[in-house]
Amino acid sequence: MYVANLSYGLLEKYLDETVGLGFLRFDGDRYAVTEKGQEFLEKYSAFSRRNSVVEKKFRSISFEREALKRMCELPRAVKAKTGNGRKR
Repeated sequence: MYVANLSYGLLEKYLDETVGLGFLRFDGDRYAVTEKGQEFLEKYSAFSRRNSVVEKKFRSISFEREALKRMCELPRAVKAKTGNGRKR
């Protein structure tokens, strides 16, 4: 509870939800991860790694797109002469 910086109320809520989903079970005095919970953690870990790679690539592509857009903009001096970049 303290390590996760959760209030007691939120801890109870999350424990109830994870037990209800079958990810945890309560063994009288402690909680244990179920087989379903372990499978979820493994799949989530794999997803998280792949998602991190995709997000990194997306940021790179977005940066490249912005650089290309900037290359297509007319310089300010040209915009001023032609009136907002439009030829007369």
